[in-house]
Amino acid sequence: MNGPLTDAVDLTLLEPVLARYHGRSRSALLPLLHEAQALYGWLPRDIQQAISRTLRVPLADVHGVVEFYTMFYNQPTARQVVRLCSDVACTLNGADDVATAVESKLGLKPGATSEDGRFTYERVPCLGMCEHAPNGLNGTRPAGNLTPAAVDAFLAGTHPEPEARLYGTTLLKLHRIGKIDPTSLKDYLAHDGYVGLRRAMGYTPEQIIQIMETSSILGRGGAMFPLGLKWKFTRAAPGHPAEKHVIANADESEPGTFKDRAVLEGDPYSLIEAMSLAAYVVGAANGWIFVRGEYPRAYQRLGHAVQRAQEEGYLGRNLFGRQGFHFDIEVRLGAGAYICGEETALFEAIEGKRGFPRIKPPFPTTHGLFQQPTVINNVETLIAALTVARVGVEEWLRFGTNESAGTKWFCLSGHVERPGLYELPFGVSIRELIAMGGGIRAGHEIQAVLIGGAAGVFVGPDKLDAALTYEDARLQAFPIGSGVVMVFDETADMRHVLYQLSHFFAHESCGKCFPCQIGTQRQMEILRRVAHSHTAQPGDRATLLDVGFTMTQTSLCGLGQTAASAITSAIKLWPELVAVQAVGAQGTQLPNRKHLRRNHKDSR
Repeated sequence: MNGPLTDAVDLTLLEPVLARYHGRSRSALLPLLHEAQALYGWLPRDIQQAISRTLRVPLADVHGVVEFYTMFYNQPTARQVVRLCSDVACTLNGADDVATAVESKLGLKPGATSEDGRFTYERVPCLGMCEHAPNGLNGTRPAGNLTPAAVDAFLAGTHPEPEARLYGTTLLKLHRIGKIDPTSLKDYLAHDGYVGLRRAMGYTPEQIIQIMETSSILGRGGAMFPLGLKWKFTRAAPGHPAEKHVIANADESEPGTFKDRAVLEGDPYSLIEAMSLAAYVVGAANGWIFVRGEYPRAYQRLGHAVQRAQEEGYLGRNLFGRQGFHFDIEVRLGAGAYICGEETALFEAIEGKRGFPRIKPPFPTTHGLFQQPTVINNVETLIAALTVARVGVEEWLRFGTNESAGTKWFCLSGHVERPGLYELPFGVSIRELIAMGGGIRAGHEIQAVLIGGAAGVFVGPDKLDAALTYEDARLQAFPIGSGVVMVFDETADMRHVLYQLSHFFAHESCGKCFPCQIGTQRQMEILRRVAHSHTAQPGDRATLLDVGFTMTQTSLCGLGQTAASAITSAIKLWPELVAVQAVGAQGTQLPNRKHLRRNHKDSR
């Protein structure tokens, strides 16, 4: 926006957009809101009313959706929003210093907009680029490895965009990234593109389901539900293909998780092919990719790839000469709501509603999107299935263990020399993975490792030899989750880390169920006091454990059920973190623990 912000709205700018959406249903609400906000920088009442009339959605509902998603604004905001990540990995790597430099350059505090309307500045939860910490977004342009000296270039939009950092010993699923032009369908085809789907179509859907069951692929988003079983249930669900759906859940939003972004940005056609495979198996004609709002580059590339696939006949009707095999895909952009990674909340978002989770059962295989049969898979899960189709199940089973077959993507971040995305066969130990990442900084020691993400658990140095497999994870009581391995050396202030995790969940709780809504807030209040005043009170530890137990047992969805997992694991391992006798009534420091000696300022 080139001039001062005002409340005046010229609706003529919006009219061509509304004309394109005329006659569409409520499910078009999110994309229409995005387009309108791109024009005006925010969504004032006049625009919401116009959208309400166009889609025939009550104005109160439109307003409710705008209020729900943090990337929609109902107050004057610049069209160019500068976002800096304030979550764990970025803080460990100097994000607060970068924020201070940005605030000095812009003369703005978080949440403020410049008087000339050029910039709005925000500190935001994880942007999914932990391997490039500290990182940020300038409008739609991502930036990584920021320093105070790089702030001028970042604000000018000239700081280099980060490229994927891929490592590993067995790149079965990431083999194209960095070798192909992600915008070129021709390049994709020249590098084994559509080999997997064409081979799979030599089998019946039932035979493919059997192959997937033999491959032992479990859901890679963290739920670990068997892929073959989910496809079998959805195929068996009654309904015409036009009433069935395949959804790629590309809304990874948990601090420390950035695995799917590499494929979305670097190999988008593979996701289209993988979804086509799923559609062939379950008999679905409708595909949806729901990508998080913090991934604008991925959204742009996915949209381009879908368009090209449609133009070249890789999406549409009677695909690959198979009569009756119709499949097409819509790409939907989220708007900053972690809860939409929960499958039923994601359905609600696509349907143009607040991202509230639904009560289950019924399950998505019979009552998913629009209450119709739906198979929803994480991006890595879909790519794993396509890999099996391409290389064969025998080759796939050569890697991993009997219970954890194939390869897994691990997101290594924190205090390691070479953070990045690692594709490895199941069975590598935590210690070996950290060593592959160059180890921690010279002269330092590992204090803790967060396994499985913000909803995972902390382990101490005594667990470093545990193998990263599903079976060893069960024995050692940690989740593989989305593959997060975040390392903390002895300089990390674990109290502040716990506060950051609690802040994330309190910020992202959708508020639909009380255990999560109240529990995440209470958890954050205690940990904020402990982190910033170093003052624990009698009963803090017991209260945190009680709140955690209640949320785990009674919350409606996975967010509340896991919001206390990492925190309770930490205070069980290191009770002194919240022990009143350790910090003292005057807020004295905990003796003999270097990690409590740093003063962290509240960047929230």
